[in-house]
Amino acid sequence: MAQVLFLGGLGRSGTTLVERLLGELPGMCALGEVVHLWQRDIRDDERCGCGDRFSACPFWTKIGDRAFGGWSNVDVDRVHHLRESVERTRHIPRLAAATTATAEVREYASFYSRVYAAAAEISGSDVVIDSSKHSALAHVLRWADDIDLKVVHVVRDARGVAYSWTKKVTRPESDGADEMTRYSPGRSALLWNAHNAAFGLLARRGVPVRRIRYEEFLADPRAGLIRLADFAGVPLRPEDLDFLRPERADLQDPAGLPGTLQDPTKLPETTVSGGGHSADLKVGHSAAGNPMRFTVGRLPLRHDDAWVRALPSSQRRLVGAVCGPMLRAYGYPINVASEAP
Repeated sequence: MAQVLFLGGLGRSGTTLVERLLGELPGMCALGEVVHLWQRDIRDDERCGCGDRFSACPFWTKIGDRAFGGWSNVDVDRVHHLRESVERTRHIPRLAAATTATAEVREYASFYSRVYAAAAEISGSDVVIDSSKHSALAHVLRWADDIDLKVVHVVRDARGVAYSWTKKVTRPESDGADEMTRYSPGRSALLWNAHNAAFGLLARRGVPVRRIRYEEFLADPRAGLIRLADFAGVPLRPEDLDFLRPERADLQDPAGLPGTLQDPTKLPETTVSGGGHSADLKVGHSAAGNPMRFTVGRLPLRHDDAWVRALPSSQRRLVGAVCGPMLRAYGYPINVASEAP
């Protein structure tokens, strides 16, 4: 049975970063957003996180051979049909209320379970990570008998999410030809409510769900990773977190990059001031997702609160009003104007 850690939440909530950090831990294999594998990778042959085209990536080639006897044997049209039939946000109430799964739900879930099982075997990992985010997919996967599903529900302040959705971001997979989807603040606020509420329904259906606030995770990524690894059932040793390094924002490296220490391992974390952490990332094989999946090497881990200053006050109030009840439930302040620097 495949052990799957599913990272869920509305896009731009930080799931890609959480996935990249979890993927550095022994016994865990990060697969990216598997929900997009069928179109973007099998059919469109976009780039894997390692930089190779999907068809040229040895890791994914082995998974396809093990799971389906080759990716050419996957009926992508059938996958798309099943997704439209069962894995849409509008289907969540029906999926959550169901006491038995339909044949289409089980068939659709089987495509994922075969990928997960093959990835675990090829990578030699105890747990595979799917950062697909889609709440409807998580509701489908709970019906798969051969998946041991655990869900990490990643929440970020709705106003930060709304601001991120307004930014223009080029999709590296398209070689600069396409941009990532953008939403208006009002649209993203409605989606934020719907997707986050759906994960609450999932928890009430008996699926293990661990909610994390992205801002708190970034404030102490070491502690956050320890808690998530424990939730996933993966034991850690202290040295497994050596890829995380404390930073000092008031120090500069010879190249002028802020936050780099000459020897950060000699500075106790309790004395770090004015900065956060950085992570040394290895090459990954995320199938799809945020452009961060291509990052290799040192990645500063700093809370992005640009929205406090850059999101117009009218839009900030709109998002705060639409998402107010859930913002309160998750512990976020409703009035942020007075907190702006």
